[in-house]
Amino acid sequence: MDMKSVEKKWQTKWEKAKLNNFNKKDPDNKLYVLEMFSYPSGAKLHVGHWYNYGPTDSYARFKKMQGKNVFQPMGFDAFGLPAENFAIKSGIHPKDSTEKNIATMEGQLKAMGAMFDWNAEIKTCEEDYYKWTQWMFLKLYEKGLAYRKEAPVNWCPSCQTVLANEQVVDGACERCGTTVLRKNLTQWFFKITEYAEELLSGLDTLDWPEKTKSMQRNWIGKSTGCEIVFDCESGDEIMVFTTRCDTVFGVDYVVLAPEHPLVEKLTAPECKEAVDAYVLNASKSNEIERLSTTREKTGVFIGAYCTNPVNGKKIPVYIGDYVLYSYGTGAVMAVAAHDERDYAFSMKLGLPVTQVITKKNGEETVLPYCEDGILINSLQFDGLYGEEAREAIASYLTKIGKGSKKVNYRLRDWLVSRQRYWGAPIPVVHCPECGAVPVSEKELPVKLPYDVEFKPDGKSPLAKHDGFMHTKCPRCGKPALRDPDTLDTFVCSSWYYLRYPDSKNDRMPFDPEIVNKMLPVDTYVGGAEHACMHLLYARFFTKALRDMGYLSFDEPFRRLVHQGVILGPDGNRMSKSKGNVISPDTYVETYGSDVFRLYLMFGFSYTEGGPWNDDGIKSIAKFTDRIERLVQQVKDVTEQPKALGAAEKELSFVMHSSIKQITRDLENFSFNTAVARLMEFVNALYKYNTETADRGFLKECVKTLVLLLAPFTPHMCEEFWEMLGGKFSIFNERYPVCDESALIKDEIEYAVQVRAKTKCKVMIPTTASDEEIEALVKGIPAVADAIGSNPVKKCIIVRGRLVNLIV
Repeated sequence: MDMKSVEKKWQTKWEKAKLNNFNKKDPDNKLYVLEMFSYPSGAKLHVGHWYNYGPTDSYARFKKMQGKNVFQPMGFDAFGLPAENFAIKSGIHPKDSTEKNIATMEGQLKAMGAMFDWNAEIKTCEEDYYKWTQWMFLKLYEKGLAYRKEAPVNWCPSCQTVLANEQVVDGACERCGTTVLRKNLTQWFFKITEYAEELLSGLDTLDWPEKTKSMQRNWIGKSTGCEIVFDCESGDEIMVFTTRCDTVFGVDYVVLAPEHPLVEKLTAPECKEAVDAYVLNASKSNEIERLSTTREKTGVFIGAYCTNPVNGKKIPVYIGDYVLYSYGTGAVMAVAAHDERDYAFSMKLGLPVTQVITKKNGEETVLPYCEDGILINSLQFDGLYGEEAREAIASYLTKIGKGSKKVNYRLRDWLVSRQRYWGAPIPVVHCPECGAVPVSEKELPVKLPYDVEFKPDGKSPLAKHDGFMHTKCPRCGKPALRDPDTLDTFVCSSWYYLRYPDSKNDRMPFDPEIVNKMLPVDTYVGGAEHACMHLLYARFFTKALRDMGYLSFDEPFRRLVHQGVILGPDGNRMSKSKGNVISPDTYVETYGSDVFRLYLMFGFSYTEGGPWNDDGIKSIAKFTDRIERLVQQVKDVTEQPKALGAAEKELSFVMHSSIKQITRDLENFSFNTAVARLMEFVNALYKYNTETADRGFLKECVKTLVLLLAPFTPHMCEEFWEMLGGKFSIFNERYPVCDESALIKDEIEYAVQVRAKTKCKVMIPTTASDEEIEALVKGIPAVADAIGSNPVKKCIIVRGRLVNLIV
């Protein structure tokens, strides 16, 4: 079969018939299947794209054949840093390179034969999309969910520019190799922490992989404890959060984050030089490095003291880079006797260790002892244990006004400012008189100018564009400046699933009436690497828009499936630098897109992936050739099936068993086992296909095979269906349904044994009684010879398996 011409033929027919278009008149029967849209950073689709889109499209086609009104849109997550970096290196404008890549990828996606509804296509870099991304910002601002504050960024002192985390390699700038520093800048945040508890509890309602839900739970990081106030000699207060307030009598020192604002104020003159040096050194490490459990704990004394509120003990104040100002209160109370990290810090600096907990059973307590135990050296609380001790001490701290119970979350507000060009401009104007003023909705979009200088020189690219920056204040009308930053590209992808069902709307981002019928997404497919960013941000957007009255549902994605990762042949992630990138183009050119798609589904467990190996693709091509030969052999058959004989019943059993298992496997995205079932069915068809075969029955079975195979190889099966006399399109046919009665066999094969030694195998009617079975097997010559003149003492029957005669 000439797959090139076959693919072109059916893609043309699908497009002309608008076969892939969603029927908007039947939203009640909708099934919204969505793959995470791709970033057009490369010129062509790679194996990873194919692995995401091909098998998921097969699932969507399967559901269409089950009668669902499938909505499967496609678009491009088109803003982002790679295009801007490419512009810096090559001089090619991000808009030009992105549009060119999108055009190439559109053609490849269509050539794949996927059932995408291109009428709903979106591109996040186009004005008709990012206008509404800016609208989202304004709505969050109105609700108090967008705000500005100072936050640390990666700063290259040589390039004089802010770097994304991806541009920092081993603590140095990827462009020039200079050590990167942490520097505070005023930036915009989304208050995702406002939804921390709901983001946590909502996970219980979702059909998502447990590992992903666990990752989000850990990322949100709920902990219940107590806030405690330590008074400083200067009159300032240090607030700490702890889950172990039962250890408060054992506090040996307090540690502030190096970037804590009290550090500069509390540092004694004689300690300033050492403290400043430590703060500078800490600024060279990112948060992941500072929190590493294998990193040595360091710190310096700042020359200040505070007072333990429960016993009046004078406590030294240190700074340590293992404490982050952005998490909790930016300060911790150190109890060396009962915390491994604090114990290591104390041992290194020779600090005291005060034990306040002992084992319950009286055994020797080896420090650091971090489990619950009986309080000692804790005044009136001595003898209390665990939760009882924590409750009593928390109540006491509340009573004396030095603390209270508190629920804390590891989740931090989402920093959305980017000192980059290729993104949606932040729709805010900064006025000397009025401060930060949001742009009016009627002035949207704030357009991204084309003529921008990209070369890094310490300024945001937009800040250097006078025509963009200079404007008038929306409130007072006086001269003002636009915000020079752009929005994090995750903002664009946090609501795109809402735009697809109403992508041409120029009056609003989406019509709530339409979206509330179409959402949530029924099945969402994409990489597990997005567990704690995109997936969390999309959930936040959905809940915020719900509370604004635009949405009537709580979660964006009802079911989530993660595809695995196709590694290079060497077992490593594919990358150009390693030279292990596999392009699908050669395989598609040689075998066609259907065979390549089928191989991806058969060669890998979909949710696991694995190293690339093309050894089996020729076998898949031969498998499809076997099916074509069957189709050719029966396509001209005109006779009708006769009454089913034993051979027909056996084939019917295999066929309906295959239907049942393939349907189950497709529902579970277990494509490799589904293809294996298809292969078993094909083998059964070849076994049956003899001179005595009922040709009419065989043709009906081959037609069922083609229907089963259609979601896996769409072009090929359209061709087969036409050859078999079927009407266009095969995807308007119903997917085969298992006839459970066909799985009930009239006869079952039994092994017949005499004294536990197998003598023969025989087919026995399923309706036969034990007496009838015994009489039947005794009459078999081989069995009669084995029994001889010996009386049968006992007949053991294991239904459906064996008969054992004891003589």
